[in-house]
Amino acid sequence: MAKVNLSDIRKSYGAVKTIHGVDLDIRDGEFVVLVGPSGCGKSTLLRMIAGLETITDGTLKIGDRKVNDLDPKDRDIAMVFQSYALYPHMTVATNMGFSLEHRGGSKAEITERVNWAAGILGLTNLLDRYPRQLSGGQRQRVAMGRAIVRNPQVFLFDEPLSNLDAKLRVVMRGEIKALHHKLKTTTIYVTHDQVEAMTMADRIVVLNGGRVEQIGAPLDLYDRPVNRFVAGFIGSPSMNFLTGTITQRGFQTSGVVLPLATSTNTIVGQAAVYGIRPEHFRLNDHPGLASVPAEIMLIEPMGSETQVTMRLGDVQVIGVFRERINGAPGDVMHVLPEIGAVHLFSEDGTTRLN
Repeated sequence: MAKVNLSDIRKSYGAVKTIHGVDLDIRDGEFVVLVGPSGCGKSTLLRMIAGLETITDGTLKIGDRKVNDLDPKDRDIAMVFQSYALYPHMTVATNMGFSLEHRGGSKAEITERVNWAAGILGLTNLLDRYPRQLSGGQRQRVAMGRAIVRNPQVFLFDEPLSNLDAKLRVVMRGEIKALHHKLKTTTIYVTHDQVEAMTMADRIVVLNGGRVEQIGAPLDLYDRPVNRFVAGFIGSPSMNFLTGTITQRGFQTSGVVLPLATSTNTIVGQAAVYGIRPEHFRLNDHPGLASVPAEIMLIEPMGSETQVTMRLGDVQVIGVFRERINGAPGDVMHVLPEIGAVHLFSEDGTTRLN
């Protein structure tokens, strides 16, 4: 196991700059997820750590070694790819042990390591099968097994679950996290799925346009996003945003006034963006509270909760309620945003105001 340090890491393809000075310290044994939209640079950053992409500028250390110019095989890392990359003509056991054989490991050592990894991943009864005889989840386990038999200092995962169906992704998320708890190997995991990031990471690195927007524990990013981009990317369904003006009565937007706690970073008359997560709307069952009228546009019962698309003034928003909503499109319900859960951003969305 080892810590990983990225200091002012940059990547350019000729005149095109794709990674713009990333600084990141990953602790020994930590599970860090790089997340962001397509094209944000997360896979490029992972490939630079792996040695599959050259580093244009900056310093990369694994443990206490600077590894900028080391070949991938000399970095003591193991990578699990999106495509599994299994050899179709080899059995599960041979696939898992191939890297050890290539490095000159003895037959007894290879057998011992493969059996150990197979036991951890539930592959013991599948060692004689070929990849074509396996399900998608089993193939992913084999790819993981091939990585862990090497006992590397760092695991790198590049969107390993994107080829699986939704139900199997949930299962595999749990298995990868359980594997990390068992092995305690430093892990860097790339995904575009913020649900994967939230459920698996010790810390999340949110990337956008080759730059780090925010680094923090999942709930820190959820509760205190530093800007509108992070607020909109973390959380499902996404946060609702309304543009308007801060007034003495609250937040004026699209013909309605939304409740707003006073803040030392705001002034009356200031233009701003009001963010509220769908689950932070409440039905107004208390007539004494100042609620906001909302026209129902769509009701989607989800079983344990109800998702409602509604219109506040001229803006369409989504609310998620634990209650079952009796209504139809065109009806008006009264909702109350939780004041303590309001996120207020500058007009351009780059700065948090509260």
